[in-house]
Amino acid sequence: MAARTAICRGIFRQGSSTGCRSMSSWWRSVEPAPKDPILGVTEAFLADPSPDKVNVGVGAYRDDNGKPVVLECVREAERRIAGNLNMEYLPMGGSIKMVEETLKLAYGENSDLIKEKRIASVQALSGTGACRLFADFQKRFLPDSQIYIPVPTWANHHNIWRDAHVPQRTFHYYHPETKGLDFASLMDDVKNAPNGSFFLLHACAHNPTGVDPSEEQWREISYQFKVKNHFPFFDMAYQGFASGDPERDAKAIRIFLEDGHLIGCAQSYAKNMGLYGQRVGCLSVVCEDEKQAVAVKSQLQQLARPMYSNPPVHGALIVSIILNDPDLKKLWLKEVKGMADRIIGMRTALRENLEKLGSSLSWQHITDQIGMFCYSGMTPEQVDRLTKEYHIYMTRNGRISMAGVTTGNVGYLANAIHEVTKSS
Repeated sequence: MAARTAICRGIFRQGSSTGCRSMSSWWRSVEPAPKDPILGVTEAFLADPSPDKVNVGVGAYRDDNGKPVVLECVREAERRIAGNLNMEYLPMGGSIKMVEETLKLAYGENSDLIKEKRIASVQALSGTGACRLFADFQKRFLPDSQIYIPVPTWANHHNIWRDAHVPQRTFHYYHPETKGLDFASLMDDVKNAPNGSFFLLHACAHNPTGVDPSEEQWREISYQFKVKNHFPFFDMAYQGFASGDPERDAKAIRIFLEDGHLIGCAQSYAKNMGLYGQRVGCLSVVCEDEKQAVAVKSQLQQLARPMYSNPPVHGALIVSIILNDPDLKKLWLKEVKGMADRIIGMRTALRENLEKLGSSLSWQHITDQIGMFCYSGMTPEQVDRLTKEYHIYMTRNGRISMAGVTTGNVGYLANAIHEVTKSS
């Protein structure tokens, strides 16, 4: 190695690089990656010195003072962990206790699927990691399949299935004119997709639109999936955070299970427990029987091994302590409802403020939509004006993070929106 280095140095001194690569040339072709549109909003907000600035781009809960929140149930769980539990590696499949309790949230406390051990499930790196693990599983075992993704969807969904090399198709979801669900077009796309297609569905609080199908519409979607033998993969990032009731927010999944579907599900504790940075989630796949579930789980673990070997322990301990203690679980349910109720209240306040300003536009969609985000209907140009003239930051698709709206800034936000949209 030393001799080769010396030879290469000699060659470089003579002006030739034949057979050797300059140490400075390895990454010469690498260009800077485009900025993430969501994280870029926060960067711009932080750099703005204006005292009036408002950030409604961040996808993380804030209290009515605009401050990050750590739930009291989480604080108590951490007190119990401190100094009492070791930090040994978890198994590749993660915390068994955490996964068991997580499945109950999605599939039901008394689920026959759980009793029959028909669910292959592993701890994942939050919802993103669960989606990516499933995308790689899909590619490995059904390499010719593709995934249908709603328009619009969370931007990272496209990145996840792209990097797993799964071809993507899209299906209609949002109707820009009504600012609601384009149900007729959605159903047409479901019917026209090749039999046995994979579909990505948001279980509740669709990101970025906040538009969810009604219970009856979910039943129609489930029926048509059955007719076409499609596979539904649910991304459930907001269970409990949408309505304040985890059972209600799992209704879409329960409908599909009642109809006998084999489903996949990504779950996350980022939003509903505020464990954003802990990266705690779960991937589950419903199988035909216990034997199949054992096989599928083994393959999910095999996929995880070269990615991250095994998942982190601290967040999993927090979740398992909370969900296994009746009092802490009760406190969590109270706190998650409190977060959901605050956001619902801010939706009402924003709409009322806009209507009081005499806006000629309808703002009913603000309160019709649900969850962390409001798809306002504002154009990229109007969003640019909000930023330039009023120091209000959001993604250019007009998505407002309702978590960033407070009683202190809702009037200012409404007035700014009214000003940039009144000529529409």
